[in-house]
Amino acid sequence: MSVLFNLRSIWMSRLISLLVLLGTPGPAHAQSCALCYTQAASASSRFIQALRSGILVLIIPPLLISIGITILAYRKRNQFNEGVDYSNEAESKPEAHSAS
Repeated sequence: MSVLFNLRSIWMSRLISLLVLLGTPGPAHAQSCALCYTQAASASSRFIQALRSGILVLIIPPLLISIGITILAYRKRNQFNEGVDYSNEAESKPEAHSAS
């Protein structure tokens, strides 16, 4: 039952995060510098298309790298915990040695 509760709380937190992200206004996500804004506003349609393509070229590689690292971390998350029994850890404390 504890696992079911944990999964439910994870999905609820993700849903709340998504609703908060979608509920924020669009201009809050698209903050830009004044120079870029004025250059794009006074440009031709060809320049605007090139600017959009450049933005995609700059966004896609870091996005793919982040996804790759996340997948790798997810797959390797329990690699170092395999075969370790934590159930008897409290009972097997080392005894203090006397200096004699």
